[in-house]
Amino acid sequence: MAEAARKFEVAEAPLYREAPNNIEAEQALLGAILVNNDAYYRVSDFLKPSHFYEPLHRRIFEVGSELIRMGKMANPVTLKTFLPSDEKVGDMTVAHYLARLAAEAVTVINASDYGRAIYDLATRRALITVGEDMVNIAFDAPVDMSPQSQIEDAERRLFELAETGRYDGGFESFNDAVKTAVDMANAAYMRDGHLSGISTGLRDVDRKLGGLQPSDLIILAGRPAMGKTSLVTNIAFNIAHAYEPAQQADGSFKAANGGVVGFFSLEMSAEQLATRIISEQTEISSSKIRRGEITETDFEKLVACSQTMQKIPLFIDATGGISIAQLAARARRLKRQRGLEVIVIDYVQLMQGSSKNSQNRVQEITEITTGLKALAKELHVPIIALSQLSRQVENRDDKRPQLSDLRESGSIEQDADVVLFVYRDEYYLQNKQPEEGTPEYEEWRLKFEKVKGKAELIIAKQRHGPTGTVDLAFEGQYTRFSDLAEEHHMPERYHE
Repeated sequence: MAEAARKFEVAEAPLYREAPNNIEAEQALLGAILVNNDAYYRVSDFLKPSHFYEPLHRRIFEVGSELIRMGKMANPVTLKTFLPSDEKVGDMTVAHYLARLAAEAVTVINASDYGRAIYDLATRRALITVGEDMVNIAFDAPVDMSPQSQIEDAERRLFELAETGRYDGGFESFNDAVKTAVDMANAAYMRDGHLSGISTGLRDVDRKLGGLQPSDLIILAGRPAMGKTSLVTNIAFNIAHAYEPAQQADGSFKAANGGVVGFFSLEMSAEQLATRIISEQTEISSSKIRRGEITETDFEKLVACSQTMQKIPLFIDATGGISIAQLAARARRLKRQRGLEVIVIDYVQLMQGSSKNSQNRVQEITEITTGLKALAKELHVPIIALSQLSRQVENRDDKRPQLSDLRESGSIEQDADVVLFVYRDEYYLQNKQPEEGTPEYEEWRLKFEKVKGKAELIIAKQRHGPTGTVDLAFEGQYTRFSDLAEEHHMPERYHE
């Protein structure tokens, strides 16, 4: 604690290289708070006790913060009760030191400037720690740690430092967790549709899920031709198109509605995805767009749609066979540079794990899904990951998917917060069309008319709500899912 008395005692300059700090700024801020507790609110939204260099200052700020938040007075008299009375600060007692801090305080006007200086210096000290760890690990790297994995680890720590000012995890008080939950409820109340999560743009899906929840891993699965990519593309466009930024107190921007979407397309090119979205928005068949069979009016629609699409925050990465570590690094970079509210991955089975699991596909998928769930929590965004289903679905009379149909690994079901299945009875029925004029044909026609242009989104698992089925409209020529019209809207089928 002798360091804390440096302002009041002349000492020789240290011969060693000292970590960046400003004891005088810490003393000035604490003195301002002790004289006028309103100064605390000028720094409380960004400054934490851990940002102080001097341990005694951390404790003073921590105790003072607790007293002020409880509505009590924080001054040298009230604080000294909670601080060690027998310790010395130079030749002063702690009580004497508190009195000197208050006496030396000049003004509270510069409190926020002092707070920013303390915060910036704490960030620089954290950067030094990250840098030292990088150097030490590079010199003495374990045999199984490649340089690429070290780069990815350093990038993760730097991202977390840039986002939160902390690079290490730790316990969070229940009081902070409750405050976060209340803030989330308030955000849901203020947001269009009163959703706690991000709206998918599909009314009945939002009612069931409450929107896409931050930190959730959402698996969207189905057999080929069911429309997985079409549905997730529709949702991604709806979210990006609804994006409305709102400026925060620290000058950064956060989505009030909608959001910035990062779309990792491992199967289709960016041009193919864009064509799908254009087809959906203009109601021009994607096959006509590809073949150039469009009229002048259609072309004008395409131009108008492309101008709209250029403005929306939908970013596509079409790298094939991307690894979970590469995906995480690119997602962090996107969030830092442009912001990020939702990640979409099409699809999980095309991703790669680490080389050590490359010989065992089940372990590789387990590594990927575990990594995706960890990334969703780290970035605090929902991740929608598409997945294939096993062929055993085709061997059943009722071809509606079940959780046991998820392909290659039980970890997909285990790690996912929400599991959705896309199912279209129309696809299976149209391949069973009997000869016209027969009694079987009439029975088939009646069944087909009931399911034509309709799809089921089966919610097979949801940690935060009920399971069940949502009925949607599907227009295959435009690869578009939408809400069923109210007059055709079937009641939701679900169970708690």
